[in-house]
Amino acid sequence: MASCDLLRGKVALITGAARGIGRGIAQSLAEWGARIVIHYRSSEEEAHHTLRSLPGEGHFVLKGDVTDPDYCKQLVEHTVQRAGKLDILVNNAGIYEALPFSEPDYARWQQEWRRMFDTNFFSAVNIAYHAVRVMRQQGSGKIIFIASRAGLRGEQQHSHYAASKAALVVLARSMAVELAKENIQVYAVAPGWVGTELAQETLKRRGAEIVAQIPVGRVADPLDVGRAVRFLASPDADYLTGITLDVNGASYIR
Repeated sequence: MASCDLLRGKVALITGAARGIGRGIAQSLAEWGARIVIHYRSSEEEAHHTLRSLPGEGHFVLKGDVTDPDYCKQLVEHTVQRAGKLDILVNNAGIYEALPFSEPDYARWQQEWRRMFDTNFFSAVNIAYHAVRVMRQQGSGKIIFIASRAGLRGEQQHSHYAASKAALVVLARSMAVELAKENIQVYAVAPGWVGTELAQETLKRRGAEIVAQIPVGRVADPLDVGRAVRFLASPDADYLTGITLDVNGASYIR
């Protein structure tokens, strides 16, 4: 899609934006004029590659671990200190790992559930908490949580992942209702399979099987997710606050 100015002057913080879906979101928002804050935890080279790929000016990167509640506060503060404001928050940082519910090691089972929720859910809650405080003062804002198809339909061998993403969907709905009168819109986006670096190994092994379950005949590109996020971040989606936008090629229709 051709560039436009719908997000001109807006500041967008995207967590986990060094590569994959986060990079696609950053590129899509920048195409419509947003100034991008690229958060990353460890992939410094890839984060700077994303930075170089963005059209426009004023973009920058911030490094840190979003599972640390103190850093979540600092991330929002540093964004506002450098950019002057925060208009759009995209909580994208997350992990995807297998853990059978029948895992025999109870201590490991508990540890992995906590780690999954700390990374996928509580980091998003904590960052959103501090972002809302800024957005209230500004009188407007957009918060978008990257959930998953797994959070809508469930996923065997990944119950902790699916549960963490389902929690984001319900969080978005709850926040949307609570914050609507303050001109803060909240959404979730639920991708299916996306052709990212993290999915490459699985797609090599099971690509034909996975694509056969997607009516449009391909897995998503990160930009497919990015453009969905971009629409929600724009004024055109203001009245849609609270929705979850599915990006799965008709592989799961509710």
